Amino acid sequence: MQNMRNIAVIAHVDHGKTTLVDGLLHQSGTFSSHEQINERVMDSNELERERGITILSKNTAITYKNTKINIIDTPGHADFGGEVERVLKMVDGVLLLVDAQEGVMPQTKFVVKKALNFGIRPIVVVNKIDKPAAEPDRVVDEVFDLFVAMGANEEQLDFPVIYAAARDGYAIKNLEDEKKDLAPLFEAIIQSVPAPSGSSENPLQMQVFTLDYDNYVGKIGIARVFNGVVKKGEQVLLAKGNGQKEHGRITKLIGFLGLARTEIEYARAGDIVAIAGFGAIDVGDSIVDLNNPMPLDPMKLEEPTMSVYFAVNDSPLAGQEGKHVTANKIKERLLKEMQTNIAMKCEEIGEGRFKVSGRGELQITILAENLRREGFEFSLSRPEVIIKEENGKKLEPFEHLVIDTPQDYSGAVIEKLGKRKAELKAMNPMGESYTRLEFEIPARSLIGYRGEFLTDTKGEGVMNHSFLEFRAYSGSFENRNNGALVSMENGEASGFALFNLQDRGVLFIAPQTKVYIGMIIGEHNRENDLDINPIKTKNLTNMRSSGAEEAIKLIPPRNLSLERALEWIMHDEILEITPLNIRVRKKILDPTERRRNKK
Repeated sequence: MQNMRNIAVIAHVDHGKTTLVDGLLHQSGTFSSHEQINERVMDSNELERERGITILSKNTAITYKNTKINIIDTPGHADFGGEVERVLKMVDGVLLLVDAQEGVMPQTKFVVKKALNFGIRPIVVVNKIDKPAAEPDRVVDEVFDLFVAMGANEEQLDFPVIYAAARDGYAIKNLEDEKKDLAPLFEAIIQSVPAPSGSSENPLQMQVFTLDYDNYVGKIGIARVFNGVVKKGEQVLLAKGNGQKEHGRITKLIGFLGLARTEIEYARAGDIVAIAGFGAIDVGDSIVDLNNPMPLDPMKLEEPTMSVYFAVNDSPLAGQEGKHVTANKIKERLLKEMQTNIAMKCEEIGEGRFKVSGRGELQITILAENLRREGFEFSLSRPEVIIKEENGKKLEPFEHLVIDTPQDYSGAVIEKLGKRKAELKAMNPMGESYTRLEFEIPARSLIGYRGEFLTDTKGEGVMNHSFLEFRAYSGSFENRNNGALVSMENGEASGFALFNLQDRGVLFIAPQTKVYIGMIIGEHNRENDLDINPIKTKNLTNMRSSGAEEAIKLIPPRNLSLERALEWIMHDEILEITPLNIRVRKKILDPTERRRNKK
């Protein structure tokens, strides 16, 4: 019987997980010499490649010296924390990647705590040791201090350390060793990660930890076999988390090797496989022996902390740019997303309006961006945090926020966050005249803060946050200080009008952009909203020619990405999202009605 190891790669966002998995795939000889392989092969989704982040946890398998190593690449961003937690239940060891310059970050703390609670002893990989400002020894000390603070046991504190530069494809045990290949990391995995427990002789026990979808076979559950042997075509029992049981047959059994998925006849205890044949399969469900059913403990999934409303686009320009514009199409697509993305919830509220709840802004904007690329046209409201009530008390989600900023700007950051009810917990110098600030802050205070933060730190600051817990509601705080410049005409924006308006604030549009009454075309310098006419042209008389005045010089408009626009809008505003444009508008388009509504 072949040896087996199951490991997950966990790290903070952008510390090099996917690049390291690339290196392991290439150097294990998993790909044959003629195969054309992209960089960051595990980031299969177009958005993942563009943003350089992992959004979905994905698994692969490699063979090294007659040992099969199942590897799961997990997301590093806090919004996808639910994925990481599920994955850790499926593996016997983890590679904890830490950047040799940045050291321990909030997401590292989040995943380490989960791994230690499951009793896993991590292999610490200090990555990017080729950086000019790398301090591998300091980082190892930081990790040790973190493990102590998280209550690690003695065995976990005696963790193996590997130094690596995943991009250059080498790993070393000691800093003075020769930099050749990733062999020291392969050896560390085989020596330090225990082989899977469980036996092929016992009755079948499998548990699903992530879902996939195929148009031909329907829902696919990716699961680990904890005990027994699973065979294609076998009659089994599906035990759901709520206690329901369902008889069924495994119609497809799929194994992993490299990027390939191949149909297999059977799999035994310890292996990770994909199965099809159950329409009602969900994450946390157990697949057990019909004659001797012993379901595994169901998984507890983290609750959503933020919600947003998707709705049919009803602006004057509706239906001109999108392919899918009806409520039925939007509903169908959102429900399809919910089949595989279990960290999100969707409920229909009224005609053509859907409340989608998730773990954070990033998770919601990635869904919106995917819809937009698929040709959908819809509107999106400002995100709101989910407020819970317990024993008559209002509770709201709090975040652990870590900011790295040049020292000169730390005062401005602390002052702005103080107004947003943030509590400063630690302030440490970081070398190279940077300071690390740690805060505990209500999640709703972070909505709309990123743009301000980038301005305050001249684009040099880095902010990361992860969910902490639900705490008592902390009252209201000041929001966006500036009003909006709102169009009071329908038509095309003229350069002449925009030139005269640019003193009033920052514009979001360029000349020849289609505008309509109630569309927001810029941010006002003052606190109030201002109704303006962006389509006005220069009056020509027989005394004056159009070119006689001085040339018009326009300041380039502020380009609003989906995230920036979603953070910027207030409660009386919504985004109109089409495959070609992102527009900001007032919920009530008519200015007279809007004023009446304010009173």
